[in-house]
Amino acid sequence: MPLAMAMKGETRIITGFRGKEEMKRHLKDLGFIKGEQVHVAGENAGGMICVVKGVRVALNRGLADKIIVAD
Repeated sequence: MPLAMAMKGETRIITGFRGKEEMKRHLKDLGFIKGEQVHVAGENAGGMICVVKGVRVALNRGLADKIIVAD
């Protein structure tokens, strides 16, 4: 399922990515790596705050939709 569908307070495991290689590389640079845990710390209509590798990262819904996590 896409990370954008995860609810506040949930922790998921990243299983893959959708999109172009440039976008995938950008996400990996931010710490979103396959097998890594990601915690949804907050959300609103425009995006979400995620914690990955101990760092808080703000993502818009479109980008969060490209990150696939375990259900």
